Amino acid sequence: MTSTSPATRPAPWDYAAPWGARGYITDLDGPVHWIEFSSDTAEPAPGQGGHQPPIVFVHGLGGSHLNWCLIGPALAAGRRVVALDLHGFGLTPGLRANTTVRANTRLLDRFITEVMGTPVILVGNSMGGLICVLETAANPDAIKGVVLIDPALPLAAQKPDWQVTGQFLLYATPGLAPLVMARLLSSVPPEEAVRQLIKLCFADSARANPQMTKAEVALSAQRHPATAAQASARARIFLAAARSLLRVLGRRGTYYAKMAGIGVPVLLIGGEADRLVSIAAIRHAAERNPAWESVILAGVGHVPQLEVPDVVAATIRDWLNRHFG
Repeated sequence: MTSTSPATRPAPWDYAAPWGARGYITDLDGPVHWIEFSSDTAEPAPGQGGHQPPIVFVHGLGGSHLNWCLIGPALAAGRRVVALDLHGFGLTPGLRANTTVRANTRLLDRFITEVMGTPVILVGNSMGGLICVLETAANPDAIKGVVLIDPALPLAAQKPDWQVTGQFLLYATPGLAPLVMARLLSSVPPEEAVRQLIKLCFADSARANPQMTKAEVALSAQRHPATAAQASARARIFLAAARSLLRVLGRRGTYYAKMAGIGVPVLLIGGEADRLVSIAAIRHAAERNPAWESVILAGVGHVPQLEVPDVVAATIRDWLNRHFG
C-alpha cells in the first residue's frame, strides 16, 4: 500500500530496490523522499495482519533511508513499513533553517499526519531516536510505540572516545568547523567516506553487507559536492543538524523528562561496543525508565540494524508480537 496523497509521486531513484522497496516523493513544504518496503515473506507473520500499526523508520545524523533496508522487509509482513529521509539527508534537500533537530521533528510530525494518516510505531537510530522521543512527547496520540536503537543520549560518566569527542568539538567550533567540513566533503571520495563511516559505526567492519556498501557508495557519489560552493552549503547544513543535536543533549533534564513522559511501549536496543553513544549512557537511560524493555547486544556498534540485522529484526518482531500482535 502506498500513499494516496495527490502530492506524492514515484521517486526517480532506486537505491533501495534490491531490498524490495519503492521510493516516493511527497511535497511537505518542499520535496521529501521516502521508501516503502514489501514483505520478504509470502504470508503475514503469525499474529500480524493489515490492521497492525505501521512502522516509520527515522535515521541518524548523516544517515538515510538505506540505514533500514536490511531489516525493513522482515518487519513488513502484515503492516506498512516506511523510511523517510530527513531534511538535508539522503535524497531530501535541506537548508540550514530546516535541518535542525526541531525542524526535522516537525517534518516527521507532518509525515505521520499527511502521509501515514494513522498512529504509527517509530523506530529511530542515533539522532533519529532523539527525534522519535521529541515527536512522541509533542504528539503522543500519533504514536503507538517506540523503538530506540542506540539513540543520542547525554554523556555518561565514562572515559570518552577521544576521536568521537574531538569530532563533536569540531562541530561546535565557530568559523573553523564549516571550513574543515567543506574541505572533507569535497576531498574524500565516496568509497573512502563510506569506509570511514563503517569503521566508526561498526564494531566489526567485516559484518558490513557488500550490497549495502555498494548502495551507500552510489548514494554518496550522487550527493558528492561538485563545487566548493556546494561543499560549503552541505557543510553548513550538516553542522546545523549536529549543533542542534548537541543543544538538545545539553538540556539533559528536559530531555530526560520527555523520555520519562512516554506513555507507550518502548524498546531500547544498545550496542555494547558503540563508540558514539556509550553503553553507560544506554544503561543509564534504561535505569531511569524501568518500564522500557532493554536489549544490549554484545560486540555490536552504533548501527545494529546494519551490523546484525537478523538479530535486530527478530528482537523488534518479538516485541511487536507481544505488544501489538
